[in-house]
Amino acid sequence: MSQNPFEALGGAGGFDMNALLAQAQEMQAQLTDAHEKLQAARFTGAAGGQVTVEIAGSGELTGVTIAPGAFDGTSADDLEVLGDLVVAAYRDAKAKADVEAQASLGPMAGGIPGLG
Repeated sequence: MSQNPFEALGGAGGFDMNALLAQAQEMQAQLTDAHEKLQAARFTGAAGGQVTVEIAGSGELTGVTIAPGAFDGTSADDLEVLGDLVVAAYRDAKAKADVEAQASLGPMAGGIPGLG
């Protein structure tokens, strides 16, 4: 007599759909929780020792700090450098947010496109 090789998976037919759905719901709850925590997190980036930015986990820019006296507001060159430093500081913060997103959501998303 042959045995059903899928019986180890549970259920009469060897596959327990209820267990699979329960596991999927649990994973969805964990993913939602991790996503909410990431959205609430704040990440700081810096550039040139003169500019610091803060972003939310969503990537939204929430704050910019410029060191007092670091730039001459009447110098076009200084203002161009300031703009470049703000962009660099944002990229630094965004990279930190992306690393955290991959660490917290990546394992649960399992590489599914559009998640994480």
